[in-house]
Amino acid sequence: MKEFMDKDFLLETETAKTLYHEHAAPMPIYDYHCHVNPREIAENREFRNIAQAWLGNDTYKWRLLRSNGVAEGCVSSTEVSSREKFQYFAESLPRAIGNPLYHWTHLELKRYFDCDLVLNGENAEKIWDICNERLQSADMRAHGIIRQSNVQVLCTTDDPVSDLKWHKKIKEEGICPAKVLPTFRADPILNIEEEGWDNYMRYELGEVTDMDDISTMQDIRDALLKRLDYFEANGCQIADHALPYMVFAPAKEYELDDVVGKVINGKGSPSKLAMEQYKTAILLFLGREYARRGWVMQLHYSALRDVNSRQFEILGHDSGFDAVDKNNCAPALAKFLDTLDKEGCLPRTIISSLNPGDNAVIASLLPAFTGTEVLGKVQQGAAWWFNNNKAGIESQLRTLASISVLGNTIGAPTDSRSLLSFSRHEYYRRILCNFIGNLVENGEYPADMKVLGKLVEDISYNNACRYFAF
Repeated sequence: MKEFMDKDFLLETETAKTLYHEHAAPMPIYDYHCHVNPREIAENREFRNIAQAWLGNDTYKWRLLRSNGVAEGCVSSTEVSSREKFQYFAESLPRAIGNPLYHWTHLELKRYFDCDLVLNGENAEKIWDICNERLQSADMRAHGIIRQSNVQVLCTTDDPVSDLKWHKKIKEEGICPAKVLPTFRADPILNIEEEGWDNYMRYELGEVTDMDDISTMQDIRDALLKRLDYFEANGCQIADHALPYMVFAPAKEYELDDVVGKVINGKGSPSKLAMEQYKTAILLFLGREYARRGWVMQLHYSALRDVNSRQFEILGHDSGFDAVDKNNCAPALAKFLDTLDKEGCLPRTIISSLNPGDNAVIASLLPAFTGTEVLGKVQQGAAWWFNNNKAGIESQLRTLASISVLGNTIGAPTDSRSLLSFSRHEYYRRILCNFIGNLVENGEYPADMKVLGKLVEDISYNNACRYFAF
């Protein structure tokens, strides 16, 4: 029986151990998609206790607590003390066998707190004290966590109307050990079907672009150009779009003006077709702009958002009440990519579906849209969100390797709101090395450690550097 999470955790073969310890582990981190608040980095945030660092906005942990019958007042609110919240988490965690949260939690204890104890309700007090004492150290503030995690680049997720003041502060002070860059997240502009879209466009977008009357499709394009220029001036080179499903429904300009005018003037919600036509026009316009500017476009889809309406009314978006959706996005995605490709305007693109059944669809599309400017111009995103577990990562790696070219993939981002989540890169890299190691020891790939070592180093870090070209 193997020891729990020893130095060879998840590494089943000698080849895997060598690849991880000598090649993957030393590589820096290029975190091209995360949800860390840039204010925490700009202010070099200090955490008062481990519950604040772990439970403050981590919906993975919130879902675990709820699944174990913990009342909402002890999950997302401040009705109980931090110590009580931590106790509930410690008592819930042992039931999460097979869940990546169990592994992530103990990786974080090991890497950041030098704690090899297995967290449970009985030793929660001891681990609480160990972690809180460690959090008093300067290297456990935001910059210290980034430094010891060996993060070189960190890309946050930012609203199009953001003034990016925290990014400006980070750059001006120049003391953060990583390059911290904004990502243009156009969802509030895209989501014409959502309540409040009209006010966002009229007041928030209108205010930051000095446009008093946004009422046509061209007005929206003009406003977007101003915000793209602003983000670009502040270092942005990546855009991200979270879609319920991929759309492709071209429309005439007058049709687009009709739907924009109707919704922005409060005369009703768009039909499903009108919504898809609007989103198609915006995505095509932005895709062309990204290509012109040399940006990378990320597309995420098949997340079923806010399925618990009662809790949504109380807590709003991003509170841990989402699920995996199932959509046939292949035809629309292919037409979208093809349209931009025909125009010579297809940007570097990363495609991710929350439904693991889409792995083969995406992997099969990659070789159809290549380019000479970079290896793997169109990428399949790493196993994402609910798929970010051992089985999900292995499945994505296996499908990508079988249908496309694994050696060109840009690895995994953190996709987390927690500064302590950089250990997820270790989790991914261990599974990657084990996958490759098994192929080698099964005689399916030569045991050439020079070639294999470079392959692992590229996937872990180098490919991302080349792909994003920062």
